[in-house]
Formats: sequence, C-alpha cells, structure tokens
Amino acid sequence: MIENAKVAVVGVGNNTSALVQGINFYRSTGSLVGIHQPQLNGLGVENIDFVVAFALSEGKVGKDLHQAIFAPPNNFPRLDAELPPSGVVVRDGLTDSTGIRRVAEALEGAEVLLYSAPSGRPDIARAYAEAALLAGVAFVNTTADPIARDFSLLKRFEEAGLPLIGDDLASQFGSSVVHKTLLRLLEERGLTLVSSYQVNLGGTEDFRNLAENPASKKQSKMNALGSEKVQLAPLGYLPHLKSQKIAHLNIEAQGWAETAVSLDIRLQVHDPSGAAGVNIDLIRVAATALRSGRGGYPAEAAAHLKSPPGTSA
Repeated sequence: MIENAKVAVVGVGNNTSALVQGINFYRSTGSLVGIHQPQLNGLGVENIDFVVAFALSEGKVGKDLHQAIFAPPNNFPRLDAELPPSGVVVRDGLTDSTGIRRVAEALEGAEVLLYSAPSGRPDIARAYAEAALLAGVAFVNTTADPIARDFSLLKRFEEAGLPLIGDDLASQFGSSVVHKTLLRLLEERGLTLVSSYQVNLGGTEDFRNLAENPASKKQSKMNALGSEKVQLAPLGYLPHLKSQKIAHLNIEAQGWAETAVSLDIRLQVHDPSGAAGVNIDLIRVAATALRSGRGGYPAEAAAHLKSPPGTSA
C-alpha cells in the first residue's frame, strides 16, 4: 500500500485553496477529469496529506486549513465536495530570516515544502528554502523568485540528498503554455515571426501583487516564451474577475512569399485551477525523488516550470 506524501505549504491563498479542495474532490468522487497524470511514480492525486501550513494574514493564522482557504481576500469558488476539518492549524509565517529554525522544527514529519506565497519576496522564499534544507525536506518553489536558479543553493540541496524544484510553475493551460506552443508551431511549419504580444488580466490577490511588483514575473515569462519578438503588456489587476484570468494573445507572421498571417486568441481560465493542476505533479515528483534519495533538481519537473535552473534570474 502506497504511503501518502506529507506536504507542508507556505501561503494559504487561492492556489492553495484550489489544490486542497481539488484533492478532496478527487478523493471523494474518483473523477479523473482534468488530471494530467492520475498516477505518478505510484502516487495518486488522492495520496497527498497536508500536515503543516503557514500564512501571514490575521484572518487565516490560527484557523483550520479547511476554514482558512475560504477567508478573504481568497475568491476561488467553493467546490462541491465537502471539507471536514483538516486538523492542521495555520501557523504564523516568516516575515524575515529570524524564524528559520522555528519553521524547520514545525516541518518535522513533512516530506515536501510547497512555497505558494506571492512572488516578489526572494528573501522570504530563500528563508523557507533554508528551513527546508535544515529540516531535511524537499522544496518546491512555485513563484518567480530565483531559488532553484541559485546555483549555490541548488548544490547544497544536491549534496544533502534533497530535491529542489523551481522556479515559477507553468500553469496547466495558461497564456505562457498556449503562447509558447503557437510560437513553436509557427517555426515547425516554416513561418517567420514578425511580432507578438500578450496581455494578462486577473482578479486574485496574487495577480494584484504581480501587477504592483512585475519585474521577476516578466523575466520568468520571457524565459518561458524564449523570443525577443514577443512583448508583454503590464499585468492588469481587475478585482471583479475574481479567480479568473483573461489573456489576449496576438501573433503576426509571414508565410510563403512574405504573405501576412495574423492570429488573435482570447483565453479565459480559473488561474488557481491551472496552478493546482501542475502543483499536484510537482509535489509528487518532489516526494518520490526524496524517497529515492535523488537530491538537487529532478529533470522531469522542467515541463511544469517557466524558469528552471539555467534560465535567467
């Protein structure tokens, strides 16, 4: 019988809400809709147990995890599956590096630390990575902050036999994945790219944070798209969109005899669902790599990330 992966999570926002609710949904319904890999190295989607959670919001700290995921400003919809109390009380998170040992002690019994806090605080992301290293836990960085791209930190995880996965998850079906696929298709079919742009609008708190602190996210998106001819408009925060994201993509190209080709696409998704659909795989990759003693960066995680090791920070 497979042993469930024990997961600690930093950040109790919309992405965590979608992940926690989704795991319970699949566990209770047996549905396989929307799952990329029902089994990954022997672990099913339902074989995940949350054992520790950290947050900063006063409305979430001290509450049961299954209660905290619905606290404002979270706005991911409540799924149909019922959520009994989890037994995991959300703890105070880090605001600087002075609490690393406290976090490491709280991680006892966990196998994977999923860093799902907002991007734009590389010092805090690094502090949690240090806590994971101290506790002997695999670390998954879902943000655009450069953690796995830090060669010295990656080497320390490798030497300790601990997986380090990052940076910045590529949504299960988001603007970067769709845009990159279309650009690759142009190249494969022999067309010449003239110009392209991407506009992203969203209503989550993470989107608001990224709109106000866009630098690391912009670089990460450019890492994913890999073309100097692509322009990214500033992220637009529209609260009424709630957990939905709307992306507008444009591609201008030339075909045979320099004739024009133009493509416009509008994509609308629940952004946290796209994150959860990838996080479920990254968690299982991290847990099974840890159990097999594979430290450092697991190469099989690359397809799920915008900025894996070796890309620009």
